[in-house]
Amino acid sequence: MKFLEKSKFVLVVLLMCLPFAVFAAGDEPTTNGTFDWEPVMNAIIQVESGGNPNAVSGNSCGAMQITPICVAQCNIILKARKSKKRYSLKDRFNIAKSKEMFLLLQSYYNLENNIEKAIRSWNGGMKYTVRGTQKYYNKVMSYLR
Repeated sequence: MKFLEKSKFVLVVLLMCLPFAVFAAGDEPTTNGTFDWEPVMNAIIQVESGGNPNAVSGNSCGAMQITPICVAQCNIILKARKSKKRYSLKDRFNIAKSKEMFLLLQSYYNLENNIEKAIRSWNGGMKYTVRGTQKYYNKVMSYLR
């Protein structure tokens, strides 16, 4: 009986640690499989800045209008993955690095590669509401069609 209880405990602990093991691998910000996020990122860039890498609106900067909180979150993910790479606030003005940050966030929060979730969360954060992000979602989708 004790062996069975210990086995259950070990199984529960292993299952609890599994998500952390998935995120620990590698520096590269990739998501499940070979999903192509390029059209989504390009549509977001059109909506956010019209393609202007020097766009500034409040705390949001660059072609994808990245906030300092977003940069900090990317660095937290990189640190958790034991990567030495870090992003700076200046990187928001670099389209390639902005796209890397988008991909990194998708690889962490959107393993199912859900386009709707990616678009809405880019606008409203991970606790977005459908109602609060509907106009933004429609704009981005108009560039994808």
